[in-house]
Amino acid sequence: MGEVEARLRVLAVIGTLQRDSTSAVVMEHLADKMQKAGCLVDIIDFKKEPLALFDPDKTYQLPGYVGLQGRVDQADVIILATPDYHGSISGAMKNFLDHFWREFAGKLFATIVASPEKGLTVTDQLRTVARQCYAWSLPYGLAFSNETDVTAGRISESFRARLEMMTKDLCVYGKLLAQQRRADLVTAEPGFMARYRK
Repeated sequence: MGEVEARLRVLAVIGTLQRDSTSAVVMEHLADKMQKAGCLVDIIDFKKEPLALFDPDKTYQLPGYVGLQGRVDQADVIILATPDYHGSISGAMKNFLDHFWREFAGKLFATIVASPEKGLTVTDQLRTVARQCYAWSLPYGLAFSNETDVTAGRISESFRARLEMMTKDLCVYGKLLAQQRRADLVTAEPGFMARYRK
């Protein structure tokens, strides 16, 4: 396996269309940390790359679908950042998640929620989607407040420390799970990844 192929591939999804989004600030900070740790990071920002509303009768034939599917498919780790909208994930994030499921299986998910109330229900919803799609998720999610953790585009020291922890954990467990996922896709042994073998 070559050097590029051996590097952990991370897909970072910014699940908001808001201008000057704090979710984007946090995700870009985390993406930079992941890159410095040796990962290949691909950021999807729906303000820059609009995603049509999922329509099961039309979506798979749209011009940009195959390219986006390829980006999701090659990722080993998927980081989802969303604001907390009334105790739920954003419409932009839900729309992204509606587009895929097979591509998520066996991969590691991480969640980041902008929330004034700890984002517990939002984190649970994102982890439920991961579980329903046979993906793994970190045993914790990160939530932050726009009043104390990220203000005027600046991330507090305490929240930076939590992002450092997530960076380390994603690198360690992402590599382990990616290695096992690749092995499970080529073996003949039973396991939940058997249904995803080609």
